[in-house]
Amino acid sequence: MNADLQKLCEKAAKIVLSIPKSSRIRVISHYDADGITAAAIVCKALYRAGYDFHASLMRNPFDKGLQRISKEENELIIFTDMGSGQLEYIENINAKSIIIDHHQLIKKETKKHVFQINANQCGINGNYEACGASLSYLFAKSIDSRNIDLSPLALVGITGDKQYIGGIRGFNKTILDEALENNFVEEKTGIKLYGSTLFDSLYYSVDPYYSGLSGDKEGVLALLKKLGLDQETKITDLDDKTIKKINSYLLYILIKKRCEKNILDTVIRKRYQAVSLFNCELERFADLLDACGKGGNRGLGLSVCFGDKKSFDDAILFEVDYKNKILGELISLESDGVKEKKSFRYFYSKDSSLGGVVCGIATNFIFDNKKPLISIVRHKDEIHVSCRGNQYLVSRGLDLGMAMKDAASMFGGHGGGHKIAAGATLNSDKEEEFLNAVDKIISKQLKV
Repeated sequence: MNADLQKLCEKAAKIVLSIPKSSRIRVISHYDADGITAAAIVCKALYRAGYDFHASLMRNPFDKGLQRISKEENELIIFTDMGSGQLEYIENINAKSIIIDHHQLIKKETKKHVFQINANQCGINGNYEACGASLSYLFAKSIDSRNIDLSPLALVGITGDKQYIGGIRGFNKTILDEALENNFVEEKTGIKLYGSTLFDSLYYSVDPYYSGLSGDKEGVLALLKKLGLDQETKITDLDDKTIKKINSYLLYILIKKRCEKNILDTVIRKRYQAVSLFNCELERFADLLDACGKGGNRGLGLSVCFGDKKSFDDAILFEVDYKNKILGELISLESDGVKEKKSFRYFYSKDSSLGGVVCGIATNFIFDNKKPLISIVRHKDEIHVSCRGNQYLVSRGLDLGMAMKDAASMFGGHGGGHKIAAGATLNSDKEEEFLNAVDKIISKQLKV
């Protein structure tokens, strides 16, 4: 375990435990799978320690969201999976604050009433080795060591943040080892197939996205006919020989699309199942949370993490509509293509909550690795920007977090994130100037 990170979490735990049990602690987190699990871990730890909490999940944690928080009367606010990029705003809120974050570290020093825990300040790579949920888990254990049973939720956050690509490593690996040693999760090797029937599992597969199958009824039916299977066939009824045939065919589709090796390696890989999470495979659980958060039902996702069975069943139904929206955009991208600048590709999305999701999937399964992909959503008088790269481009110098931060700040906007994934928000009348600025920055990074 990283000693510096351990000390920071222990100090943060003392801040929490120093306030009266009658206090209600405010928890603010991001609305994706990592943010939802990070919030759930912190809220469970607070509740077990005798504190009431009020949690909110935010899509955009910049000025508007934080202005609302600043008008509240809070003794302590805990920010998870966000905060380091919004430090200047948080420092102006009249409340003690704890930041638990893994995004780019803007500055180490904070005002006295703000305590910051950031993986990057401890020599841990926040892109690949730690996420909001894994950091929140160590914080929860620092409050009470019995919170070790929350490790499956931390692993869901790691999975949802795609930090299994290239293998779970660094600080995250210590949590995986701990969960396995204590039998909180069970390991198995397999492909990602879930749904009530094999037809559903193939038709609604968005990540991986299989060209000619995902969202394509005729394509799925043709494959099932070729395999001699009925569309009502349940996955649990498949024998090993048939599963191997399906696995081989799905891999062939991805190889044909020239997917990167590190992406191919994620298709058939070690997977983890947790009895405490409705006996779910962790990527399946993370997908459900993403659907709830980004599909507009954030509270449902948090309820699922708290172990509510009805919420879990409702989330499965809710996910179908969410996936249909994603499939519609992916199929459109595959058929219509994208616009291009010198150093990046971009397209316009209908929904800012889905833009980043579509962007990430399309980067891995539709387009080649030569350029990052940017999604733009025009919303009232603003544009919401999401962008995704790949490990190959990062190795060549790509830093999308810095590109978004620098370009957005030129035009009065806000931006940031990771080298491989980031976002920005700014006024819509600055769109073209912003895109040109981003083009110059990324061109310089990639030397093109």
